[in-house]
Amino acid sequence: MTVGLTVLSGPSGVGKGTVVAAVRERHPEVWVSVSATTRAPRPGETDGVEYHFVDAEEFARMVKSGEFVEHAMFAGHAYGTPRGPLQERLADGVPCLLEIELLGARQVRSAMPAARFVFLAPPTFEELVRRLTGRGTESPEVIARRLDRARIELAAETEFDHVVVNDDVRAAAARLVALMIGS
Repeated sequence: MTVGLTVLSGPSGVGKGTVVAAVRERHPEVWVSVSATTRAPRPGETDGVEYHFVDAEEFARMVKSGEFVEHAMFAGHAYGTPRGPLQERLADGVPCLLEIELLGARQVRSAMPAARFVFLAPPTFEELVRRLTGRGTESPEVIARRLDRARIELAAETEFDHVVVNDDVRAAAARLVALMIGS
C-alpha cells in the first residue's frame, strides 16, 4: 500500500464514516485519525474511538497551542484533527486517512499539498436528504442547516483530486482503497 495521507471529505450524511469503517474492516493497516469535537456523543459512540469528546474550553486551548492540523466549526460544534498522532504515523510510514469536512480539507491542502484529496459524493441529492433525515439524531433545524451546507459542499467537489460516489458502501470503500494504493 502506498504510504501517505489521504483526505476524505464530502457533505454531512454522505456516509463518510460508514465507508471509512468498511475500509478499516478490509485494510486494518490504514490508520484513521480520530478527530476532537465539542459535540456530545451520539448513542453508541465511545470517547477516543469515533471522536475525542472535549469541552469548548479544552478545544480552544488545543487550538491556541497549535495541536490541530486543521479545525473548523460545523453545525454549531468545533472539530479538529490532532497533529501529533498524524505526524507520528506518517513518519512511521503508515498509510493515513483523514475523514474531515470541506473547510478542514482546504486547511490540510494548504498545510500538506502532497496529500491525496478524495470527495465522497451521494448518488443523488435526494438520497442525501433521505440519509440525513433517516438518522433520527438531529432536530429538523440542524438537518436544514446540514442540507444548506451540503449544497455548498457539493459544489466544491472540483477542488478534489478524485470523486467517489457512495452508491454502495463496499464498492465506494474499494474505490477509495484503490486510490490510496495507486492502482
